[in-house]
Amino acid sequence: MKSNIKAFIFDLDGVIVDTATYHYRSWQHLCKSFGFEFSEADNEQLKGASRMHSLEIILELAGETRSEEEKIRMCAEKNTWYLESIKEITNQDTLPGVQAFIKLAREANYLIALGSASKNAIAIINQLGLTSFFDVMVDGNMVTKGKPDPEGFLLAAQKLCVKPNHCLVFEDAAKGIQAAQKAGMYTVGIGDPRHLGAADMVIETLLNQTPKGILEHI
Repeated sequence: MKSNIKAFIFDLDGVIVDTATYHYRSWQHLCKSFGFEFSEADNEQLKGASRMHSLEIILELAGETRSEEEKIRMCAEKNTWYLESIKEITNQDTLPGVQAFIKLAREANYLIALGSASKNAIAIINQLGLTSFFDVMVDGNMVTKGKPDPEGFLLAAQKLCVKPNHCLVFEDAAKGIQAAQKAGMYTVGIGDPRHLGAADMVIETLLNQTPKGILEHI
């Protein structure tokens, strides 16, 4: 058991709430505008990537090139469609076990942070009514480098006043696991072990999990 862990850092998409479908549909909408059929397999490559990096991956897949000005406009269009699609998201849309797990962690005096590449992460947390769950929140507006760069996780640790090796990161994306490990943090992958095998531990869901149980297996 890692007794030196003092803080838990959570990614947003795929960990706290499943917004992946909304992102996928928004990227599909954008891709149709230049005649590219964006598949679910293509979408897997975007997990953990920033909005601009995601667009660059898509353009490469499509064999397309755009100016920086055009890419900024395209990202803004995608984000408009995305924000429109998530207007109805509520507290009931949090993934199974998340709220119970974070409550247990807070009761056990662990610090809690959000560490997301999404520029909409804090707005979504507010919409879910979970703001009070977090001691600090870091989103894509606060960093210049996306995952797998560790900048976001290191900033979260800095804001918590905790050393990186005292942090445990919960992620659903390989890029996020890489970022956390580059930061010198422990990792829990949530989802498919085939994509998250590099994590210290992989679980399917936070349902019925406890902080003590997780730490005993790290």
